[in-house]
Amino acid sequence: MKRVAAIVLLLALVCGAALTLGAKDEEDSGGKTYELLFDNAFGLTEGGDFKVAGVRAGQTKTFKVTKVDGRPLALVEAEVTEPGLADLRKDARCEIRPQSLIGEYFVDCQPGAYDERLPDGGRLPVEQTSSTIAIDLVNDVMRRPYQERLRLIVGELGAGLAGRPDDLSQVLRRAHPALRETSETLEILGRQTDTIEKFIGDAHTVVGALEDRKEDVSRFVREAGETAEISASRRQQLGESFRRLPAFLTELEPYMGRLGDLTEAQTPVLRDLQSASGELDTFLTRLRPFTAEGLPAFNALGEASVVGRRAVRKTDEEVRELRRLAKDAPGFAKPLRQLLETIDDRKRGVEPDSRAAASGPPAGDKTHTTSGGAGFTGMEAIWNFFYWQTLSTNALDDVGHVLRLTALVTQCSTYQVKPDEATIEKCNQFLGPTQPGVTTPDPTAGSAAASAARAAPAAPAASAASPAAPAPGTSETDAALDFLLGQ
Repeated sequence: MKRVAAIVLLLALVCGAALTLGAKDEEDSGGKTYELLFDNAFGLTEGGDFKVAGVRAGQTKTFKVTKVDGRPLALVEAEVTEPGLADLRKDARCEIRPQSLIGEYFVDCQPGAYDERLPDGGRLPVEQTSSTIAIDLVNDVMRRPYQERLRLIVGELGAGLAGRPDDLSQVLRRAHPALRETSETLEILGRQTDTIEKFIGDAHTVVGALEDRKEDVSRFVREAGETAEISASRRQQLGESFRRLPAFLTELEPYMGRLGDLTEAQTPVLRDLQSASGELDTFLTRLRPFTAEGLPAFNALGEASVVGRRAVRKTDEEVRELRRLAKDAPGFAKPLRQLLETIDDRKRGVEPDSRAAASGPPAGDKTHTTSGGAGFTGMEAIWNFFYWQTLSTNALDDVGHVLRLTALVTQCSTYQVKPDEATIEKCNQFLGPTQPGVTTPDPTAGSAAASAARAAPAAPAASAASPAAPAPGTSETDAALDFLLGQ
């Protein structure tokens, strides 16, 4: 059931589209007729041209006289035969125009801009049409003597238009488009009398100012002429610029859109600036005395610039000499670049060192290595120097922190693990009867060694410096610490 309903709906849509296209094709293909009302249809003939916006759209078919609101008017039926031109709107305007000097006339219509179209057989009112005054009639009148011309005008027009001044006025307004446009122009000028009066007054002021500066005006005209001549001599370049202008505008469009977004984004900033305008005004007011005080400094700076300009001019010879010397000077930037590129290259290590892999950077760094045969880079060697020098001059263990400083280098300055008796006799400084590890037990030794030391008899003060060997069970580190404490 659903499939049948879908098929029926599809057929209905196809039929509707066909009918719509058919109606549109029939509408665009022409075949429409319009009824046009004129004050007179002089010069029109059956089969004459009917144009829309200057393009021939069809022909005029029939003419007859009809009354509208008691007034006799000419009813012209026009048929559109060309496709796509049957598109007159409710605000369309039509007029009768001469086609040649031999007396042929045609109807020309402007389609209008309203959304509502004139239907087939629709009528355009006389208020939206105008008739022309035949030039041959004017010429025929001009052939008569002036007295007869006046009699014809008074007699014929008086008999035909007696008691119809309003109709005569409307006919004259529609007699020719120029009269209608002139009337509208006069109405606009009448509404703008104040503006025109101001314009005349301002023009008088401008003319007076130009009179006072007529030399500048003449020079402007002369330079404008020269500019025009130069522009005319470069018309090819100007033409090329205009030719590239559409492409430039096309490329400029996205940037203008982004500029619009930027202006919208700047709106809050401008609001904040407006809210801070009072404080900014206060700041500028307070800045005025500062600028007044700074004016002498700027004047002095200007005077110094004069002297400096003379000094710079006098150094031109030195600058040229330096430029000549610079040609033969050795390069500096290239060796510096080579140094910076190679100082962090592990392949350029001086000697293999297993500590380079142990203390190197983690994986991912270009100098990472796991090889025990790799060496330190130049940059690592520089920092190792500071690091190891610091460690060599600072002894840090569980007991204390000693900074090793040697002002004089003597026999006693050298560190010795097992000094001989002569060195001990010469370099040992007696610190009193209590020397840990020498005359008294070592507090850092194990409990057994400390007990044994305490059980041993105390050595006399004179021979306190004689023990050179460490106590039994004492490590070399303890012995070194004993020696340092003895120092």
